[in-house]
Amino acid sequence: MHYQPKVNMCTGQVIGAEALIRWQHPEKGLLAPATFLPVIEDHPLAVAIGEWVIDTALRQIEQWREAGLDMGVSVNIGARQLQQGDFVERLKGILAAHPHVSPTDLELEVLETSALADMAQVSQVIEACAQIGVKFALDDFGTGYSSLTYLKRLHVKQLKIDQSFVRDMLDDPDDLAILEGVIGLAAAFKREVIAEGVETVAHGTRLLELGCELAQGYGVARAMPPEELPAWVATWKPDAAWRRFPVRCRGPKKE
Repeated sequence: MHYQPKVNMCTGQVIGAEALIRWQHPEKGLLAPATFLPVIEDHPLAVAIGEWVIDTALRQIEQWREAGLDMGVSVNIGARQLQQGDFVERLKGILAAHPHVSPTDLELEVLETSALADMAQVSQVIEACAQIGVKFALDDFGTGYSSLTYLKRLHVKQLKIDQSFVRDMLDDPDDLAILEGVIGLAAAFKREVIAEGVETVAHGTRLLELGCELAQGYGVARAMPPEELPAWVATWKPDAAWRRFPVRCRGPKKE
């Protein structure tokens, strides 16, 4: 497991980290998930790996806390895993194995397209998880239908703007317009919004001008092994161009 920090560019606060699986291949070295996860997405192994990721992330939260770092983790949930009829019960079982970790330290990220596949079932799962304290985020937001109806029905805490829009926002007026629309939707529905794929200071600055404070991406930090994160958190500071925004950030108020 590697972990990519998520930060508030205004305040400099590290708000959490996203757990990202890697495969240490004996011949090809460290492989990113895009090279192997699609092969198993329709196989029962996808559920087993998904549960291993949650268990590993919870164990990592415990280890960080012992080292003096109190940080929550977000985990990506695949469609097959989410569609398991006993998903919530199995999640409760994994949480029970880590009694020193609060369920509020765990956030589950579900792809927008996966949520749309069975909105009624996903909505029930989100509500059941909320009752035990586990939060949800809609990942890659903007790549699906981005319907106002399902934004109303799916009580997710956070919308993650897809990196494809963020990457080209400085040169593509259409991508910039999509960003403005998503940030406006998030504010209207009282959801947090975070931009992934923030690769440069200029990307972060433009997002802050639009009212998006939360970010992750190479412009903040690459995903790193867990043992490296405490030192990174202790030394990271937002760029000076971002620090001039604290009183001007216009993101949605946090409840």
